[in-house]
Amino acid sequence: MTQEQPAVPVPAATVVLLRPGAAGGIEIFMVVRHHQIDFASGALVFPGGKVDEQDFADELAPYLAGADADRNMRAMQVASIREAFEESGVLLARPAGSDDLVDAERLRALEAYRNRLHGGELTMAEFAAKEELVFACDQLVHFAHWITPEMLPKRFDTHFFLALAPADHVAVHDGHESVDSVWINAAEALAADESGQYTIIFPTARNIAKIAEFPDPEAALRQTRLDEVVTVLPWTERRSDGNYLRIPEAAGYDISE
Repeated sequence: MTQEQPAVPVPAATVVLLRPGAAGGIEIFMVVRHHQIDFASGALVFPGGKVDEQDFADELAPYLAGADADRNMRAMQVASIREAFEESGVLLARPAGSDDLVDAERLRALEAYRNRLHGGELTMAEFAAKEELVFACDQLVHFAHWITPEMLPKRFDTHFFLALAPADHVAVHDGHESVDSVWINAAEALAADESGQYTIIFPTARNIAKIAEFPDPEAALRQTRLDEVVTVLPWTERRSDGNYLRIPEAAGYDISE
């Protein structure tokens, strides 16, 4: 009998939108996933999802600023920007020829594209060409890389990016994949998970805990640019006192088992 092979992880991208907290620290934009979604249903998560084939398209190149030279990582950046717009309404893009991100007035005029992108009615390249936009990949900072353990039937290969939310963009859930949303202090999010107010899955909680260590969003972005991203592929160890879930200590999280 041959051993069943692990499921192939699906490429995915997640964006962690940050803003300064009213009382200091960092607030994170998070959404509550619809209970009918087949992964992390009902959980409090960062906006994100599967990478689409269109996110790899070469025709996107003229509409990207600061994109990674690696085609796969570039697709992750595009997917992050797309998912941030679809799921939260925040658009990390600039009018062509401008150094500034789209302002609130322009964003309102682009709102209808959220559902069209989500429904597959047009691609990111078509969106950029039609509205003369350049997607701001340079606003994304690669923060983490997690791969679902091999023993699980549904697996994702997920890259996490940090980004400062434009101050005049109003973030709000899409009503499709997510049914609620909140700006929440990183430390308060962990406490809400502990109390049962919210359900936060393990990778999300570890990334929130890492963000909570920074005094403000600028410090988080500055240090993350300097840090090496260590891939996290959790594994289990059987010990005399039970089974342990392990992640690499080098990844720099608050716990490693």
